[in-house]
Amino acid sequence: MSAGDSNLRASDEKRESATSADSVPSADAPEAFAADLPAAAPSVPLVRVEPLGRTFEAPSELTLLEAAAFAGIRLPRLCRNGTCRTCLCRVVSGEASFTIEWPGLSREEKAEGYVLTCVAVARTDLVLDVPEAELL
Repeated sequence: MSAGDSNLRASDEKRESATSADSVPSADAPEAFAADLPAAAPSVPLVRVEPLGRTFEAPSELTLLEAAAFAGIRLPRLCRNGTCRTCLCRVVSGEASFTIEWPGLSREEKAEGYVLTCVAVARTDLVLDVPEAELL
């Protein structure tokens, strides 16, 4: 190995060391550094349909019925406006909200976890009990 090769290698090692140190924030780094990092993308809720055993993503801009259809899952439906109750199903776990003020559910049904998928959106990951669900 020549002296030139040795100097080149030492220069490369210094550069790698400096690059590594620059990319890892230290405990005493200014808080402004964190503001330069991109914000984490909000997670999209996942909905599992039982007993079908399939899962799909449910972005907040889609109703559960729409998101399921995009994922190739057919949920019962008819009116798509929260009045006919064809899409009535039970939330086993998780939280959903409605796109309209008062969907066609009684207070008791709401309290028992029932939703109308045509006017409901996922707020968290959900498990839905929809015996009539099928793959498209």
